[in-house]
Amino acid sequence: MSTTVGRKYLDPKVLDRISRLDIRARLVVEGYISGQHMSPYHGFAIEFASHREYVPGDEIKHIDWKVWSKTDRIFIKEYEEETNLKCTMILDASKSMKYGSDAEGLSKFDYAATIAACLGQVLQMQADAVGLVTFDTKIRRNVPPGSSISHRKLLLHELEQTTVDNKTDLGVVFKDLAQQIRSRGIVVLISDLFVDPETLRESVRQFRHKRHEVVVFHVMHDHELNFPFQDNTLFKGLEVDTELHTEPRALRKAYLENVAAFLQKTRKMCVSSGCDYMLLNTAEPLDAALSKYLAFRQRLRRIKQR
Repeated sequence: MSTTVGRKYLDPKVLDRISRLDIRARLVVEGYISGQHMSPYHGFAIEFASHREYVPGDEIKHIDWKVWSKTDRIFIKEYEEETNLKCTMILDASKSMKYGSDAEGLSKFDYAATIAACLGQVLQMQADAVGLVTFDTKIRRNVPPGSSISHRKLLLHELEQTTVDNKTDLGVVFKDLAQQIRSRGIVVLISDLFVDPETLRESVRQFRHKRHEVVVFHVMHDHELNFPFQDNTLFKGLEVDTELHTEPRALRKAYLENVAAFLQKTRKMCVSSGCDYMLLNTAEPLDAALSKYLAFRQRLRRIKQR
């Protein structure tokens, strides 16, 4: 796939016309990779473990010639593979994620599900294990991490079958998950974060206390961020039974100020809790999510090598 062809599929409006999530995710990943000058992924690393004496049949390239020059004996370097990453993606399936389904482009949930599918594909290409949790007021589905092709298909199937419903309750969900996800790894939360800030703080602390790395993808619809409405509009609550018929231009300034304050507070809370925070606009190409996640992985690797 050429760079031009690949990158055009990163446009959410184009992807909206592709109903199959597996095809959508594959096109995004292939387009993203073909758009890079050099792939930043080189498989999992290996570390030196010990020496052992050479026996016939051992590969010569593993001989430690420095040891031979000092001892006049031939030793082989043995290595051990680093433990593959375990990543659990926690996807918000509450009603507020449905917004955008009647508009042009992807809804918040479709955008978030595509991000999850793309990340899953990229990670499993590197033999990393990926799990999936969908939730609203409770855990709806919990697929443990895996790295096989059949597991990838299972994740895609679960994403395809998930429907948005109910409200959001991170407090109960994260408390349960913190007990269930025992192996240290990376937890990726994909949500619009329409929850009480203190609840969010305490929720992510559940994972940080367990020494998980936490990445927060804050998915917001372009309408929510930029409020482009002009004519009289009826606004309906998705998770609350409230309606407001008003002239949007009269509200725009105050609305945008409130949204800016909400985003600033959310970002500050995530950073102070030791999480990586990334705001994603559904109008932006999905490779933005992959690029931001990749930057996080690279920083993490540099920290571990110090």
